Amino acid sequence: MTSLEGKRQTGVQNSGGEPKLSGPTVRRRRLGKKLRALRDAQRFTLEDVAEKSHGVFTVAKLSRLETARSAAKAADVEALLDLYGAENAELRGALLSLAREGAQRGWWHSYRGVLSPVYEDLISLEHEASSVRSWQMGVIPGLLQTAEYAREIITATAMSAPVENLIDPLVEVRLARQVVLTRETPVELCAIIAEGALRARCLGEGVMRDQLSRLLERSRRPNVTVQILPLDAPPHAGQMGSYSILSFEEQTDLDVVHVESLASALYVEEAEHVGVYRDAFERLRTVALSPELSAERITQIREETE
Repeated sequence: MTSLEGKRQTGVQNSGGEPKLSGPTVRRRRLGKKLRALRDAQRFTLEDVAEKSHGVFTVAKLSRLETARSAAKAADVEALLDLYGAENAELRGALLSLAREGAQRGWWHSYRGVLSPVYEDLISLEHEASSVRSWQMGVIPGLLQTAEYAREIITATAMSAPVENLIDPLVEVRLARQVVLTRETPVELCAIIAEGALRARCLGEGVMRDQLSRLLERSRRPNVTVQILPLDAPPHAGQMGSYSILSFEEQTDLDVVHVESLASALYVEEAEHVGVYRDAFERLRTVALSPELSAERITQIREETE
């Protein structure tokens, strides 16, 4: 995360007393879209649901929930799932988790004033995800970075004075994000990294060697797979840019793609578009070195950095 890391926007209350944040988060949009899809599957209008709920849900309240203008409470989500006849346990669990997680304060909230809302979105999605698939053209993925390497990358990509003044806390955040790989139920990480990223020159002595050692160490974990895309790889879909796919248990239609640039970040949420990125990632895996050969290549490059 680079120029997106800035001052966090604060929340306000709407007239109904429901939490209404400064902008819809990815979590709320995912939940709202799924609730809308379930309602459409029953061919219910907003007015139908208002009537069937005996006034528990007004048309205005339902509209706010489906368009992510208001955060949904777990009790409301459960009531709607019952009304829509949604009995799939995995689906119910996933949607209720979205609502409950939205009401909790994660560790990243202590960095208020440091993180932008879009970066908080990424951290909360990583926290909830069961797996992350990351393709990186120019840098080591953030979940695998050392402190000194992270410092150099954040410093080099800081494109505004506010970010330049927040290097230390942003490094802390980047390292804190990595707990998802070592917690009791860790995230499954599959990272494909362009070989050029491993050969980039760092300013600090020993920074890249230490980073490559960290990459090898993390790749030995059972929940982490690292593949290197060699310099002589043929043309591939990954040349269009780096991205990460965040998945949530068995509900693939809730997957989100995170695409970052210097000035902004894009969250791809439509199932058909997410599918394009998913297919591209699988193509990248076929042209990348196997995990075993990737470890050998990383070791070779590390030795060359001495």
